[in-house]
Amino acid sequence: MYSFMGGGLFCAGVGNILLMISTATDYWMQYRHANNYMHQGLWRYCVPGKCMTHTDSIAYWDATRAFMILSLLACFIGIVIGVMAFIHYSSFDGFDKTFAAGILFFISCKRATIHTTSSINKWTYVVDLPVNTVVGVNGANLLSAGFFVLLAMAVYTGVTVNYYGKRYGNWRFSWSYIMGWVAVVLTFFSGIFYMCAYRMHECPRNSNTR
Repeated sequence: MYSFMGGGLFCAGVGNILLMISTATDYWMQYRHANNYMHQGLWRYCVPGKCMTHTDSIAYWDATRAFMILSLLACFIGIVIGVMAFIHYSSFDGFDKTFAAGILFFISCKRATIHTTSSINKWTYVVDLPVNTVVGVNGANLLSAGFFVLLAMAVYTGVTVNYYGKRYGNWRFSWSYIMGWVAVVLTFFSGIFYMCAYRMHECPRNSNTR
């Protein structure tokens, strides 16, 4: 179980770094226009020696940005939960359940009991989850992160091929775009590793109850 959790955490960490770089950089595609090579990302387009922010609100750009940001958030939450579960696996009773409940409520909205305290007047989420349940929920969360990236890449690819492929003869996808596809693979693998860790923990327990 430790090996799968470690592998999932490694893939999620590298995938999250690639997601940040891919989302922030301006090399999703390159094309030739008016005898100049130009390149653009999700936020800016660049001509030689100068970069400008996209001012037009185009649906496919907005959709790609939204899915990439959602995947970044889901992957980051998965890393936080994964690190805590990995560290506290042998003694999960010492896990900070109040903090964990806030994260788990955000991504799953399951088994969260809400209490109010008159002294500090805020919401507190209280959970009592075994570590294998946390691992399983984290696996589902990381798979959803991979699905969000896949949607972002599919939307961007489809519109770009149909639009730029017809408008410009000399264009190509660039390294920011390629990083996005690598992040798809890594986030899916991280989710699969955590689901395998969950199944490995469940199978011996089910056999022992027979």
